[in-house]
Amino acid sequence: MPLAGTGMLLTSMNIDVSDEADFNRWYDREHLQERVAIEGFLEARRYTAHAANPKYLSLYSTATLDVLDSPAYRTRLANQTEWSRRTMARFKDMLRVVARITVSNGTGRGAVLGLVRLRPTPDNAGAWRDALQEKLAPGERDGIISMHLLESEPELSGATADIPAVRNEGARDWFVLIDGTHVGAVSAVIAERFTGPAASPLPLPVSVGTYSLMWDLAKSDIAHG
Repeated sequence: MPLAGTGMLLTSMNIDVSDEADFNRWYDREHLQERVAIEGFLEARRYTAHAANPKYLSLYSTATLDVLDSPAYRTRLANQTEWSRRTMARFKDMLRVVARITVSNGTGRGAVLGLVRLRPTPDNAGAWRDALQEKLAPGERDGIISMHLLESEPELSGATADIPAVRNEGARDWFVLIDGTHVGAVSAVIAERFTGPAASPLPLPVSVGTYSLMWDLAKSDIAHG
């Protein structure tokens, strides 16, 4: 499975231009390393929008879903640094989703990420999962590296005491991740499998977008550092 572990935290947000330099400095110099250092966290990736909203997206892979409800993680959330508290208070349009990885096909990660947001209901989740098993097969498609499905955990998603996400926004949504080598390849797959008549048997997505990788950090990078 190309994604590390079976749990994932997905966050996305906008930030005012006046706060953007400090926001990026915080992410790059403190936040990613702090999170990846938590027991059970394996790696993190940061993205900026190519054609998407919100502008910034981060993915944090964990060994299991339980890591995202563990004492180690909850202790970190309850003891944010001053820089973290100040920066998080400036987030806008934030989405915070705790999810389990239920499909992960392919051979690695790409420089471009496609994000497709779906909204299932309990009675159609099984049929959707079956349909997505077929749609999330990279095959021999040029420029497509891997494809994944994240299924949100409603009780763990949304805001915390110090993180101003919209509590119910995305709490039950699913997120398709499409890793590719260039935007054209990823955009084409989104169009061919998730928009218009090609979306069938699924309805049209809540949203779609493409993001460019800024950088990634693995647990082994911290250990070697």
